[in-house]
Amino acid sequence: MPLFMDRHELQGLTAEQVAQAHLSDLEVQARFDVQFLAYWFDANTGLAFCLVKAERPDNLQEAHRAAHGLIPNEIIGVSEENLVRFLGKIHDSGDPSRIRPALRTILFTDLEGSTSLLHEVGEASYMALLDEHDAIIRRALVAARGREVKHTGDGFMASFDDAALALECALSIRAGFADRMAAGAVQPLRVRIGMASGEPVDHNDDIFGAAVNLASRICDAAEVGHPLTSEQLHDLGLERGFSFAAGREVELKGFAGMTWVFELLP
Repeated sequence: MPLFMDRHELQGLTAEQVAQAHLSDLEVQARFDVQFLAYWFDANTGLAFCLVKAERPDNLQEAHRAAHGLIPNEIIGVSEENLVRFLGKIHDSGDPSRIRPALRTILFTDLEGSTSLLHEVGEASYMALLDEHDAIIRRALVAARGREVKHTGDGFMASFDDAALALECALSIRAGFADRMAAGAVQPLRVRIGMASGEPVDHNDDIFGAAVNLASRICDAAEVGHPLTSEQLHDLGLERGFSFAAGREVELKGFAGMTWVFELLP
């Protein structure tokens, strides 16, 4: 779906009121075929901006109208490339191979028991839950300047130029699903997260290589709510002030011998 940003002039509202309005947006988004990915609010100026995927701007406006009545003053279409550039990634004007650094961090998520969940709640309810799941992860990706490489149906593959931002994203995803349950969600969404750093290969908007395979297998080995990292990413994270549980050795499909993994702590 196309990507849009809207602008609201909300003088007199508090950050808490804007946050509640955003939660109301999330509650109605499936009805209007939109996905609210992130929002920003400056209490000093009263300006708020929403990042949204929608078929048409009218869908976005009607969703806001139904959720809380705060109609945007302006809606513009944006490209993912320009958005990422605006959020701070640096692009060289020379050789395309220099656009991204060689060392990157790959993050995988997986919704545990998605097939059982579909049979339990039915297709309509499952799609609404999946939209909610996607919104939580995409908000974290946007905030951490991650690149969504692919949507796997019940999970994501993402790439980060900065290891610290990848780790922050994992913690934000974990917190997002915890906050959802704390807010009274009836149906739990159990998400696993696995990460690894390395030098992947880009081809046709996809990423390949050992780091990708390792991150995927680490995700398979992770427990719900306990993000796992590779040893190399663990070392990079320690240098940046992140905390980890004691490492353990696991057997990963496709990898010879045992592999060290480390749980990322809040």
